[in-house]
Amino acid sequence: MSSRNHNQLPNNLPQLQNLIKRDAESYKDEFHQQYQHFISNLEVFQLKPNQYSKILDELIMFLAQISHCFTKELVDFPQYLKTLLLNYSTTLDPTMRMTLCRALILMRNKGLVPAVDVLELFFQLFRCNDRVLRETLYTYIVSDIQNVNAKHKNSKLNSTLQNFMFDMLKDSNVVAAKKSLDVMVELYRRKVWKDAKTVNVITTACFSKVTKIMVAAIKFFLGVDSNDDSDSESDDEDKGSKKNANELLIGHRVGKKTKKRQKRLNRALEVLKKHKKKKKRGELYNFSALHLIHDPQDLSERLFKQLEKCNEYYDVKIMMIDFISRLVGIHQLFLLNFYPYIQRFLQPRTKDVTRLLLFAAQATHELVPPDLVENLIKTIAYNFITERNSSDAIAIGLNAVKEITARCPLAITEDLIRDLAQYKNHREKAVSMASRGLIMMVRQVNPTILHKKDRGRITEAMQEKEILPYGCPDAKSYLPGAEVLVKEKEEENNDEQLNEEDEEEFGFIDEIIKQTEEEEQEEEKEDDEDEDNDGWEVCSSDEEIDGWSDNDDGWIDVEHSDKEETKETPTLTKSGESKKNKKTNKLQSAKVQVSLEEKKKKAQFVSDQKIFSQADFEKINKAMVLKNLDPIQRKRKRDEQALEEEMRERGEILDIASIENIHKRRAHDKDSRLSTVHAGRTERDLFGRAKPKMNPNASKTNKEKKRSKNYMMVKHKLNSKKNKRSFKDKQVALRDALLKKQRTMRK
Repeated sequence: MSSRNHNQLPNNLPQLQNLIKRDAESYKDEFHQQYQHFISNLEVFQLKPNQYSKILDELIMFLAQISHCFTKELVDFPQYLKTLLLNYSTTLDPTMRMTLCRALILMRNKGLVPAVDVLELFFQLFRCNDRVLRETLYTYIVSDIQNVNAKHKNSKLNSTLQNFMFDMLKDSNVVAAKKSLDVMVELYRRKVWKDAKTVNVITTACFSKVTKIMVAAIKFFLGVDSNDDSDSESDDEDKGSKKNANELLIGHRVGKKTKKRQKRLNRALEVLKKHKKKKKRGELYNFSALHLIHDPQDLSERLFKQLEKCNEYYDVKIMMIDFISRLVGIHQLFLLNFYPYIQRFLQPRTKDVTRLLLFAAQATHELVPPDLVENLIKTIAYNFITERNSSDAIAIGLNAVKEITARCPLAITEDLIRDLAQYKNHREKAVSMASRGLIMMVRQVNPTILHKKDRGRITEAMQEKEILPYGCPDAKSYLPGAEVLVKEKEEENNDEQLNEEDEEEFGFIDEIIKQTEEEEQEEEKEDDEDEDNDGWEVCSSDEEIDGWSDNDDGWIDVEHSDKEETKETPTLTKSGESKKNKKTNKLQSAKVQVSLEEKKKKAQFVSDQKIFSQADFEKINKAMVLKNLDPIQRKRKRDEQALEEEMRERGEILDIASIENIHKRRAHDKDSRLSTVHAGRTERDLFGRAKPKMNPNASKTNKEKKRSKNYMMVKHKLNSKKNKRSFKDKQVALRDALLKKQRTMRK
């Protein structure tokens, strides 16, 4: 009876916790008793912090759970925990250390502890040699900072933590520095800290002496997921989900088929599909980080100096070359020593040579001196585009020259492009298609260096193309192609306004037409004089022809063939046809110049008067694509779509497929083979009984009944040895049986 009257609350902390949360004032004495008990146990624990104390563990979690009920009494409680973690962070028992962190997280979620104190402490705890603790703190730090900046940006907290992380990146502990970098990268990926300060702090990690930290920072700028563990875990989960789906389907095959079991199977498969969709994520990073760098020129020079001196693995060097090439290409930097450096690796047998060719093309732009890029193109041509190499190597070299020429048109010479254009008749389709692609590129960029037969028909884009020398900016005060937006009705009104307001600006067109008309009149007068002389020149009597005078009788009559006469007639002064060709060429050039100037004025007028929408830009882009097409073959939609896709893909960052785009007849993969198989089954009947039943209401055979039976009912029959015996075993068994029978009969 005495045991029933004793108070059991001091020993039952979960029950006391529940009661305090309901009515805190009624159990204030019990709380003070437990708090004094916690202080006394804490003093004892500090003597041996490497040993686990179960009583202190329970008291810490108890006080953390009820901390919102006694805020005044527990003001010093978070400070006790923080000092304990700071002083004994590496010597604490792992379980006790995790309990202390969980208690601080619990009070931080209730708003009882400021975020700066807790997060700075957790960053310092990354130095502990406890992987589970580091992963827990990493996930909490990222989620807490994201929650703080969910509604509005907390600039004060962000700047304080960013400065603290900048110091943590220089920490002597490699694990702590790497985890701090991972936190910043994850916050940028979640668009929480997507500012220039975060990006420039990450750039400092690119010069770390620790290879792991340097590689993680470079991967961030290259758009590669640096968290390999998460990728492997997600892959394992996907494999597990596929395995579970297969197990469900196999399990459904065994047993009786009922509607209830079918519904259960469908629900399970839907849950697995939803889980798989949640796991799928889009692109982790975008390339805006490269645009937020403060001084890309200095960064690229320092990275290149580090690349020349470093003794890292080949894969790390490849990543550094990729990062430098993207910086040079996007910001149009001058890094002149980079091109001779990368030329050393451009050999067909080099590892990852297609990526190196991509980096070489990525680092070229219009501001690079054409002499440097010309040497780069010649190196590719001499090492790849030769008959001693395979067809794939030649095609890859031609594709690389094509991408470099698209970015730096003045780099390729006339002799080299005419030599490379001869590969269009190569016996291998991959080489011929790559050469034709290079010719099409040069037609758009600089068609004058091509041979006349390779230029094709003159398109509108070729007429409007202005080939500027090196260093001349191509700045325009209007949007090219904006004249497409002028409608027929608007054109008439705009033409009247332009004629009234801009007569002086259009005066040069009248001058060009007057000049052409005056030249035509002069040429017509010359033609009339020539017609009076029947197309022959009039020579004076004093002139001598080949040393003979007109009065000499020393002419020799020589018979000429018809071919010689036809060859000599154009060289005579009968020049009516040649003058007509000159007339037409001058008129055509004058008309082209007039039309181009009219288009420029219309585009200028539209650009000044209109605010463009997304639909307007789509119309302009479509018009620009049509200008690059052959005027006679514009009805071919396939060429239009291919050219439009090519112009869209050509952006700041190149794709490796542009270099490895080898036109070759590939073998069928599994999906294409299955599609052809299913296409051949359309006319065939579905699988079923060979011969239908005479009576559809007849009962099933024993073989059909066996299929619907439970597996446990037929298991003993399937596992029997009789069914599995081969023909030879049956012969041996029959022989033994006959011998045994013969022996018994003798007895």
